[in-house]
Amino acid sequence: MMTQTPVASTALMPLDWSWRDQKICYTVQGEGQPLLLIHGFGASIGHWKHNIPALAEHGYQIFAIDLLGFGGSAKPAWDYSLELWQELLHDFWQDKIQRPTIFVGNSIGGLLSLAMLANYPDLCAGGVLINCAGGLNHRPDELALPLRLVMSAFAKLVSSPLTGKLIFNEIRRKFRIKGTLYQVYGDRRAVTDELVEMLYAPSCDEGAQKVFASVITAPPGENPTELLPKRKHPLLVLWGDQDPWTPIKGSQIYQDLAAANEGVEFHPIPGAGHCPHDENPTLVNSLISDWLSRLPN
Repeated sequence: MMTQTPVASTALMPLDWSWRDQKICYTVQGEGQPLLLIHGFGASIGHWKHNIPALAEHGYQIFAIDLLGFGGSAKPAWDYSLELWQELLHDFWQDKIQRPTIFVGNSIGGLLSLAMLANYPDLCAGGVLINCAGGLNHRPDELALPLRLVMSAFAKLVSSPLTGKLIFNEIRRKFRIKGTLYQVYGDRRAVTDELVEMLYAPSCDEGAQKVFASVITAPPGENPTELLPKRKHPLLVLWGDQDPWTPIKGSQIYQDLAAANEGVEFHPIPGAGHCPHDENPTLVNSLISDWLSRLPN
């Protein structure tokens, strides 16, 4: 079992920014080298509550953003994709940051961070990937035939005007959210009522069900194998070794780059699941701060 020591955590002050006539929620703390934190599927800036104050105290300016469709941001009935969110991040950087930035992301946020390094290198100074997703969704050829059929049927039901809302309302029930968290968190002590509420509350917003359906049925987008050859900036990869969603065996591509000294540093997080920044923030914050301190100026 992991042992944790308390980490700094203060209330995050939400701010609003308008993007394409849609409200985007974000927060900022500290001064210095900018870091932009990007959450995973269904999460929000609140998922970084143990990381933002701690990293800001080390002399960095920490931005965190709710992606369009999640958290406190607007939830229009658009077609969601990795490309859309990259455009959002690009425009946010251009309006609010305007300095080479370390992009930090968990799960889908990790994939977006890698995509920013690959596709918008002039905005970047480096990246931190925490249990990085392999795509927005699974590619059909990645799944065995029975699971492929199940996922195809589920996608159709979720998108249907007749069944989509019923399925979404069942999935977003608080006891189901907690059950899912118990499956993907290696340390169940981190599954708090506050965490469940953070995930549940935005699901009550108008448009949340259509966002869910759009994301579930969206194209997977570029995968790490396609993105990594385009990366030029330093990369820190952290991986909870008990993650059932993105198992650590799938991180071999990063481990190989780290072993070859290709500008990549890799650290497993013992006992953690899919969200080690929330499960063991003390260790994750320490690893990020140490890596940042060793980056060339």
